[in-house]
Amino acid sequence: MTFVVDAAGCDARREKLIEDDGALATRFRAGDPEALKTMYDRWSRLVFTVAVRSLGDQTEAEDVTQRTFVSAWTSREAFDEDRGNLGGWLVGIARRRIADAHEARSRAARLEDAVTAEALAPAPDPVDVEDSLMIAQEIEHLEPDAQHVMRLAFYDDLTHAQIADRLAMPLGTVKSHIRRSLSRLRARLEAADVAP
Repeated sequence: MTFVVDAAGCDARREKLIEDDGALATRFRAGDPEALKTMYDRWSRLVFTVAVRSLGDQTEAEDVTQRTFVSAWTSREAFDEDRGNLGGWLVGIARRRIADAHEARSRAARLEDAVTAEALAPAPDPVDVEDSLMIAQEIEHLEPDAQHVMRLAFYDDLTHAQIADRLAMPLGTVKSHIRRSLSRLRARLEAADVAP
């Protein structure tokens, strides 16, 4: 059996399709929902194929296909026949939606990594309430300037320079208060540990 290709018939169908695309584009830009349905019937398989090849996931490809046609409909006034045909325009939109899907995947992976890292991080050492109370009591026994300095250092976790700024005190004085206070606290705590 021999097939004969009718070149004139193929050319006529191609010209009719081009003519149909022009009319379809006009109806689409005017907001005709039937034009959108025709476009979907004609190009959804192409959009889906491009999406599934890039994403490797049918569900995501279906979502991209749907979002492509929704985007096309909501931005139909932006379509310019002089710059290309409807099919090419849809594929361009699809590529942007595919890029969005890849970015969403990356964000989800980064979030999952952060949550996993947080979950696997070692738990902080539990606070020994007895030691905290003992330190608070010992700070109360210090002279007033030293008390202010030690509270800012222990409870507010300020640096020496920040304490000096906050209290309008020379940095050397702050360091001296901390050094002497720590020495006194250490001696009192060691004495408390030794006492029966």
